[in-house]
Amino acid sequence: MKNNEMFCDIETGVCGVGEEEDIQVIDFQQSKKSITLYYVTDPICSHCWAIEPVLRRFKEQFGHYFHFQTVLGGLLEKWHGGPIDPANGIYKPADVAGHWREVGEYSRMPIDGSLMIDNPVQSSYPPSRVFKVIQKHHDDALAYTFLRRAREALFAFNQNISDITVLIDIVNDLGLNGDVIVHEAGLPSGQELLDQDFTLVRDLGARGFPTIIFVNEEDKGVKITGGRSFEVYVEGLKQALNTEELEPKKRPAVSILLEKEKLLFSKEIEVMYDVDQSDVRSFMKKELPQQQYQMKEVLGELYFTTST
Repeated sequence: MKNNEMFCDIETGVCGVGEEEDIQVIDFQQSKKSITLYYVTDPICSHCWAIEPVLRRFKEQFGHYFHFQTVLGGLLEKWHGGPIDPANGIYKPADVAGHWREVGEYSRMPIDGSLMIDNPVQSSYPPSRVFKVIQKHHDDALAYTFLRRAREALFAFNQNISDITVLIDIVNDLGLNGDVIVHEAGLPSGQELLDQDFTLVRDLGARGFPTIIFVNEEDKGVKITGGRSFEVYVEGLKQALNTEELEPKKRPAVSILLEKEKLLFSKEIEVMYDVDQSDVRSFMKKELPQQQYQMKEVLGELYFTTST
């Protein structure tokens, strides 16, 4: 999906041996995941960043019902002389800064955006190709972690993720060889991997970011475009499964979630655990020993990291 509208409306948010009994009965039949959830997105999509809290909770509580597949759509190939998104007044990189800040303030997922004035992202293709190379050589989960780290770097910490050195550092921090992966991503084969996603996006009929599409065994789907509430995604899953009831999994302890994610913003904790913003500090203090986390602030929003 090349050169699509970069931004959408602020309101819509277009992984020991014990003793065993002599005889055991083992049931190898696992619950069948009859749904594929396609998440159509892009590394520099601000509304995709805004739905991180809701999407994480949805995956944690209902991920046993579906296969989750991230599909990258190519939000910005390059800047050109014409308008990118005239409806939102986006003609040049500097125009993005104000829009991003608005999305950040509205969603409370912090976005600085000033780099789009001083050192603008020239294309979303470089981080997208890195995602595809990690996915190819490792797995979907690690590629998705890269996507999250890239967005943290871009939106909250104002780093240019179209810059090769920034991408190398992010990949290195995942325990991978950043030089090797970023180099491969820059080869024609890296773009070929990304082109496969573009084809899938067109086949799915996705025209904006974020788009969530549930596809069932009968190849019938439910499409939800833009940032929506948790309840809307639950309802979409019910429709795709043709059921009125779903059994959510218990939400993970915040200690487990923080160890997995490494960084959580206040809004993500609020959404996951139904905590008021004013109670986040006391919630974290109650749930975790002080030495297990660090509390910091960026752009007026609290965030929490592991102490190690």
